[in-house]
Amino acid sequence: MITLPTRGLYAITQPNNKTIDALLNEVAAAIRGGAVIVQYRDKNPIDAVGTATKLLELCRQHAVPLIINDNIELAASIGADGVHLGQTDGSIALAKKRLSKDAVIGVSCYNSLELAITAEAEGASYVAFGRFFPSTSKPLAAPAQLQTLHQAKAKLNVPIVAIGGILPGNGQSVLEAGADLLAVIGGVFDSEPESSARAYFKLFDQR
Repeated sequence: MITLPTRGLYAITQPNNKTIDALLNEVAAAIRGGAVIVQYRDKNPIDAVGTATKLLELCRQHAVPLIINDNIELAASIGADGVHLGQTDGSIALAKKRLSKDAVIGVSCYNSLELAITAEAEGASYVAFGRFFPSTSKPLAAPAQLQTLHQAKAKLNVPIVAIGGILPGNGQSVLEAGADLLAVIGGVFDSEPESSARAYFKLFDQR
């Protein structure tokens, strides 16, 4: 099992209308550009097991963890490095039971410090807040405040992930507020993934 990175770019797949080969190629490009974690997120999968398995092979070649979004059973079936859970996607206890003892378990906490404190107490590997900016991937998500990151940084010991409309131009403010990892979909995969990822990588290089 690969160790969870504590800072860097967390790239989340954008598989809509793409072949598996195209998805693999752009994820590989994002990793070359500096992505330290990859999450397989697909709201309308055609072959989730096949795609996730190939992504896991790719990520293992580069020693980058593959996290499965929302689906504990998919993560367990392919031996993924972990799972990311929304508040309705199953419990941390269930994820711990179904996955390996070293599996990464991330939890969405939106704009709630209380949810994050509870998640950490229950054994989450990291907590995620967002959205912080307008987002095409999550247009209806409730906004989160930078002040929540400040408060979380003072209270929590697990890595803090920020998500939602984060671009190289606004990412520094999120990092300064307390985020350790920047989770990005469109900012990486809407254009050339390798150069896009490098732009985020520079934000961490400056710190």
